[in-house]
Amino acid sequence: MAFINLADVFQILGGNNSTGILRITSKHAPDSGLIYFLKGDPVDATAGSQRGIDAVYALFGWVEGAFEFYEQEVHNKRVINSSRMEIVLDAMRMLDDGLIKKVGASSFDEAAIAEAGKGGIEKKKVIEGPLVDYTYVLNEETYSDGERVISEGGHGKWIWVILKGAVTIKRETSKGLLTITHLGRGCFLGTFTALTFMEHTRRATITALGDVQLGLLDTELLHGEFSSLSPDFKGFLLSLDRRLRKGTDSVCDLFVNKGKTAGFPKNSKAVFEKGSSKKEAFSIVEGEAYVIGHTQKGSLPLVTLEKDDVFGYIPFMDLGHEPRYASVFGSKDLKVNRLDSARFQKEYDQLSDTIKNIIYVTCTSIFSTMKLAAALYEGR
Repeated sequence: MAFINLADVFQILGGNNSTGILRITSKHAPDSGLIYFLKGDPVDATAGSQRGIDAVYALFGWVEGAFEFYEQEVHNKRVINSSRMEIVLDAMRMLDDGLIKKVGASSFDEAAIAEAGKGGIEKKKVIEGPLVDYTYVLNEETYSDGERVISEGGHGKWIWVILKGAVTIKRETSKGLLTITHLGRGCFLGTFTALTFMEHTRRATITALGDVQLGLLDTELLHGEFSSLSPDFKGFLLSLDRRLRKGTDSVCDLFVNKGKTAGFPKNSKAVFEKGSSKKEAFSIVEGEAYVIGHTQKGSLPLVTLEKDDVFGYIPFMDLGHEPRYASVFGSKDLKVNRLDSARFQKEYDQLSDTIKNIIYVTCTSIFSTMKLAAALYEGR
């Protein structure tokens, strides 16, 4: 556990759609911890007297120990309904806030960044990504604390992966700089749009937090893999980029307008209700779709999706949006094409670990941005 923490283990098992039992042992705990996985998602867990999601959170505090995974059938009833991504993000936050008891000597990156309140939000956790696949790393670059890696408004086609350290992502607004998030080891700087080799404008400023080591990725190699994908799957990946950009734009608007939002068209119709069990995904042909989050304060428009954007259920990812956490409404002229989710899963299974990891980090960033939007909306 000192070498690969539980967040990394979750990503490995999730990326491989693994089914079986993860057993964690520590000399500091009298009993083993067990987490039951079904197709990459935790469905049950035990840790001492704790069970379910509470047991999983407790095991994130086991910072010293060992793990084994037994690939076998799992018949446990699902008692954990949170997504893998949500569990990891919440556990990291709870560790920062001291809500999870640490067992053993600390081996986590404790880099939680405290800063004066942008929108009343004083602390942000550094998001970490999966283990780095060095096959795609062409060169290593180093940056000193405070040194700028990317400037908002600049142009570039490069993608980096963070090998060591962390960076801060900021956007310029009419009310000053807004910190969006902090990214750490295993996260990527750059998007799938770079693999189209089209010129695109950088949408944020990225600055080193402490000393940072980046790996410059072989975009020619990644482009070759990207080009071999089906048109629908390529469109889906580019739609992820647009959703992250639009979500970040919404966060900036909430920051500038002190949590106020213009809402969404009242004559729109529901396409997906929050919590829907529908396993369908669509690509927009005409019209618009509105992703609506649900907060204690009320409904919060997160992003407006347009032609070629994708929405609905994709089996290997969780955006923190629809269908589990948000609803989707459509304009009166909304027309869509139904996507084959099962075929998407098969195509995903054939991807390199690096492409899978970029998908994961993009989804995690969208999820994190949604939480920031909700916090700004509620005045936190």
